[in-house]
Amino acid sequence: MEFEYSDKVKELQAQLAAFMDRNVYPNEAVYYKQLETGSDRWSVPPVIEELKVKARAAGLWNLFLPVSEHGEGLSNLEYAPLCEIMGRSPIGPETFNCSAPDTGNMEVLLRYGNEAQKRRWLEPLLAGEIRSGFAMTEPAVASSDATNIEGSIVRDGDDYVINARKWWTSGAADPRCKLLIFMGKSNPDGERHRRHSMILVPMDTPGVKRVRPLSVYGYDDAPRGHMEIAFDNVRVSAANMLLGEGRGFEIAQGRLGPGRIHHCMRLIGVAERALEALCERSKQRVAFGKALAEQGVIMEAVATSRMEIEQARLLVLKTAHMIDTVGVKQARAEIAMIKVVVPNMACAVIDRAIQAHGAAGVSEDFGLAKAWAHARSLRFADGPDEVHRRTVAQLELKRSGRLGWSKRRADSKS
Repeated sequence: MEFEYSDKVKELQAQLAAFMDRNVYPNEAVYYKQLETGSDRWSVPPVIEELKVKARAAGLWNLFLPVSEHGEGLSNLEYAPLCEIMGRSPIGPETFNCSAPDTGNMEVLLRYGNEAQKRRWLEPLLAGEIRSGFAMTEPAVASSDATNIEGSIVRDGDDYVINARKWWTSGAADPRCKLLIFMGKSNPDGERHRRHSMILVPMDTPGVKRVRPLSVYGYDDAPRGHMEIAFDNVRVSAANMLLGEGRGFEIAQGRLGPGRIHHCMRLIGVAERALEALCERSKQRVAFGKALAEQGVIMEAVATSRMEIEQARLLVLKTAHMIDTVGVKQARAEIAMIKVVVPNMACAVIDRAIQAHGAAGVSEDFGLAKAWAHARSLRFADGPDEVHRRTVAQLELKRSGRLGWSKRRADSKS
């Protein structure tokens, strides 16, 4: 398996890195200052829209899409190093219209939406004119088992009526969020994985109510936010159904594979930046007569972090290659593995960087505390570690015994 990138990808890497140096990193402080001084916490800092205009003009736009009609036509393997570069900054992915949950929602609309749905929703999302949310998780059930989802979708003439309480709907607090992709139960008596559907719900539909923003370790992630949302007799046209009744899990599998790997690609960028911060801080600070970088414990932290990042990156690249060549279904184990390995790796690397910064590391001065909170939350996003470990174990047990030691011992006794 070869991970040598084409000249096109290498050129995009160089362009992205230069754009980040010139435009994104210098404007991180501007972004947060504008957020704090805006009319409220949920107003959009103007600088992000300015950066989006520049990125689009530079041709660095919608790079995540594998179809050349709307992007660069990159494979998952080709997109990986670019996504990593964007992920280094908390405002990087949105600058290039490559941030969650919009990327996953755009792929859903591209793959499963009809022409009318694409015109109304996909086109403005591709243009970065609006944002979107994905309403799946519910507070009343263990949503790690998605078959537990109870939000109801009931047909009534030419409409569907939706009732539910959802939470952790990322992006729904953003005033630019105009669309939710809602997953609920439409066929309660159907086969277990044919009971649920996905339907498009405009945010301004009567009965859709933002209940409250949810914080992550005290961070509200404004203006994007994570919202608890009530759906009270929300009526939408039957034309808003995606693909057809009972096909929610089919859509989910197509959405979550790329979504999970994108999270992991971005997190590797976060971990790389944390390691850089660890190295810089340890070279600048002196304790007990010598620089921290010369202390054995710090050297071990640096070495361990580098090894863990490289291991995680290789597993992500293998997974991307498999998705490209054999599909999401055949890469199921690898997707589950990276979803456990990468967030845990990022948490460990960021934690070491925090430790090297001392008390300053837990402050807001260096961004490490927020980066750790984000990485830790991704051990739940798109399924918790335990569910992914269960998937890996089940697949491993299914294929075990073919050439195992127990079979060899049995053969030797015969």
